[in-house]
Amino acid sequence: MAEEMSRKPYVRPMTSEWITRHPRYLRYMAREFSCLFIMGYTLLLVYGLKSLADGPAAYGAFLAALRSPLSIAFHLLALAFAAYHSITWFNLAPKAMPFQRGEEFVPESIVSGAHFAVWGILSLGMLFLAGAF
Repeated sequence: MAEEMSRKPYVRPMTSEWITRHPRYLRYMAREFSCLFIMGYTLLLVYGLKSLADGPAAYGAFLAALRSPLSIAFHLLALAFAAYHSITWFNLAPKAMPFQRGEEFVPESIVSGAHFAVWGILSLGMLFLAGAF
């Protein structure tokens, strides 16, 4: 009878500094972390709608709270993370959904450029509707 050998499977050690080994990992984790600020901003908007439904006094208190330095700092962070998330996603779009026309693929710069152009047009439209122009 052959003697059976028991071997332990190789388990690669996972350390906490894996994120700093390559800048791509850090960019990826920053992009994933950005969703927390976007979620927080979404919850803030829902709370604003609730305060609007609760009446003028509740909505006035909500608007007064938005003028605090902490609220302004949160809004600036949320804007920065939302912009970072959008830019990195638009740059990844050609890889996530390659666009084929005939036998050839549309160049990545055109696909991501179209995303940026639509983003800019929609942003200008929203600013126009808000009365900024």
